[in-house]
Amino acid sequence: MMPTDEMDRFRPWFYLKTVPGIGNLIGKRLIDRFKSPQRIFKASDEELLEVDGVSIRHVRALRSHKMPAGVEPELDLAHRKGYQIVTLTDSQYPRLLHQIPDPPPFLYVSGRLTDSPLNVAVVGSRNATAYGLNTTKTLSASLASLGVTIVSGMARGIDAAAHQGALSAGGITIAVLGSGLERIYPAENKSLFEKIRERGAVVSEFSLLTQPEAHNFPIRNRIISGMSLGTVVVEASRKSGSLITARLAAEQNREVFAVPGSIQSFKSSGTHTLIKQGAKLVEHARDVIEELAPMVRLEPPAEDELHNAPTAEPVSLSTEECAVLDALGPYPVHIDDLARGLSMESGRLSSMLLQLELKGLVEQLPGKLFTVAVETSVKKN
Repeated sequence: MMPTDEMDRFRPWFYLKTVPGIGNLIGKRLIDRFKSPQRIFKASDEELLEVDGVSIRHVRALRSHKMPAGVEPELDLAHRKGYQIVTLTDSQYPRLLHQIPDPPPFLYVSGRLTDSPLNVAVVGSRNATAYGLNTTKTLSASLASLGVTIVSGMARGIDAAAHQGALSAGGITIAVLGSGLERIYPAENKSLFEKIRERGAVVSEFSLLTQPEAHNFPIRNRIISGMSLGTVVVEASRKSGSLITARLAAEQNREVFAVPGSIQSFKSSGTHTLIKQGAKLVEHARDVIEELAPMVRLEPPAEDELHNAPTAEPVSLSTEECAVLDALGPYPVHIDDLARGLSMESGRLSSMLLQLELKGLVEQLPGKLFTVAVETSVKKN
């Protein structure tokens, strides 16, 4: 059971959050004016009506609302699982998030929520290409090695790669879920969830048992951008949800960055559109740091500091293996096209592709498509 004093502290926040018609926007204005839910409830009708956006309908709802039956079981579950509940007035609440117009009144937190002055969101497609995944891991590792906290959504694809890149550099990363902390999504990222909370935090504004419903994800995107000084979009089509995060970042007066891709890939069409609209083009970590450093009074890193991210050891390859690897790129190539380009017998090529795959250099995709898995230096035998 959650101790009585903690239960008494959190109960008013849950009451305020569940009052019909009082969403995050008006809730934030009320907290800014009265400093606590308890003082909101004690305020006179006249004092409440002085707050921008508050109507007599909101006042009546505040007076007549009943506490939902599920609040105490929710608080008990959070206590049993060791989750923190961080409210708008707590010192641990992210300062950047507090600045947006509609922050959640409280966050559920698994791990340790450090208030880094230099948070950067890295987001992109769930169905990313090898180019997008590799670029994300490298960029996130480089940023993390320079002290940047990487914020993302722990979704498949670019989000997961962003967290993995930060972790590989021994950095701190924060995941913002579109579900409750007891409903990890996607399920395959359970081990990633555990690693993130060891090195940073997993947070959600949704109650612990909330399922990952589609409408939750655009809602959570404002937290990803809101917690961050800037948002980097690595790979996104024109209808990608990552563009929602970029738009929210711009509306929150935060910086927007975009990593260019191939003009032949529809998965980079959204990022190219962002660049046309004024997003800063990103090729290296320095592009992000130079833009954000003045905001937090940091000196841009020296050139040699940008190469601290872990790199793969050189791999020994035969001349033929090097030729096959050189013929591949970040975008998929069909094995028949590869065979024609190399003038190589298909059986021999299949054997070599398998060897390269076992060495972690090549990735096979459905439909006999192949792509480079990682960027690495090679040594010819």
